[in-house]
Amino acid sequence: MDSAPATSLIIATYNWAEALHCSLLSVIKQKILPTEVVIADDGSDKRTLEVVRKMQETCPVPIIHAWHEDVGFRKSQILNKAIGQCSGSYVIQVDGDVLLHTSFVADHLAAAERGTFIRGSRARLTPAKTDELLRAPGTHVSIFSKGVYNRLNALRLPVLQSLGQRKEMKSRSVRGSNLSYWKEDFLRVNGYNNELSGWGHEDEELAARFINNNIIKKIVKLGAVQYHLHHEELPRSNEPVHRQIIQHTLLTKVKRCLNGYENLL
Repeated sequence: MDSAPATSLIIATYNWAEALHCSLLSVIKQKILPTEVVIADDGSDKRTLEVVRKMQETCPVPIIHAWHEDVGFRKSQILNKAIGQCSGSYVIQVDGDVLLHTSFVADHLAAAERGTFIRGSRARLTPAKTDELLRAPGTHVSIFSKGVYNRLNALRLPVLQSLGQRKEMKSRSVRGSNLSYWKEDFLRVNGYNNELSGWGHEDEELAARFINNNIIKKIVKLGAVQYHLHHEELPRSNEPVHRQIIQHTLLTKVKRCLNGYENLL
């Protein structure tokens, strides 16, 4: 973009303070910093609050802590609440269990354009590498590091980034841990669907409504690199219900969810 918009980096987290600490340390190292960081905290205990307060003292941009009570997995609702506290016109969204390449924010902003939302890619870290990084927060990790797999997703080639981008209007597949969009587009579709509680597909359902509003998905490769810390999979008991909601959104071309961002205001 010719000039970077005010950018809010949202980090979704729940009761993994050590990982959030590592993630925030990778934010501080960004070559282009976001305007602000907003922690979307789905009811974590005081350990996460302590990390946030500590990082607020050293982070060169404001860190805002959006929190609600822990009454079960409510990621959609806390993301809506967090975005309600964003001042930026552009939103980059990640999870608190990823480490960001130093050019992560810069790459998202370079790819940003009106009428699109962006899906990045991510490399993964082995359990042993994850343990190593959690024991030594701030340790550098790269495509060449031992313990990285899906390694090609960690490849960053700025000269060829334009060749690694493509646009789609059919596939809703996204990763909420590496996603960016214009806040006005998010408001247009009424944000995340609060009906999706428990693990699964809240990001895909949002993407489906973006696409139903002719907002194009832009896939970015060779940039916007992140590394996902290893953890056990979460329970997926509500996944079939969520999948039904997505199918309804796709089949009926839903453009705005009935119970979303505006319902939490």
